[in-house]
Amino acid sequence: MSVQDFVDAIITFVKANEGWAAPIAFAVAFLESFCFLSIIWPGTAILIGISALLAQSGVGLDVLWPAIIAASIGGTLGYAFSYWIGLYYKDDIHKLWPFNRNPELVNRGEAFFAKWGALGVFFGHFFGPVRAIIPVVAGMYSMPQWQFQLVNVLSAAIWAAGVIAPTYFGLDYLLH
Repeated sequence: MSVQDFVDAIITFVKANEGWAAPIAFAVAFLESFCFLSIIWPGTAILIGISALLAQSGVGLDVLWPAIIAASIGGTLGYAFSYWIGLYYKDDIHKLWPFNRNPELVNRGEAFFAKWGALGVFFGHFFGPVRAIIPVVAGMYSMPQWQFQLVNVLSAAIWAAGVIAPTYFGLDYLLH
């Protein structure tokens, strides 16, 4: 099964089961924001596809907002778990997959975090190449938990709304 087949299967499931839009948005966003899986998981494409289907099917905001909130919570938790992994493993993170096979991921994440700090955590939600490592590096460097979580929650909410809402409202406008 190709990645595209997998994406299509999830989107087809949501089309047939709109009530599952929020739980699936949560799971997709969690996996998109979790350090190990975000490297290979096409979460943004899936969320855009789900959003397009919701707009096309004509569901109201009573389905859209829970999906955005669920994606925001999923993104927040994925980043939080990644932070805790970095906090726990510290310098041994280089021994874990996928970082042991791609040491440049940690090096890029460290450089990005050293330059941007908390802003790097904020922007990490929006940039796929660093999304996989920024929360781990923040944990490795023992960024204060309160600071990490504040930036994490804010950026995950903006990211989720920014991925889902424009597609939904844009297609809704074009279709109606």
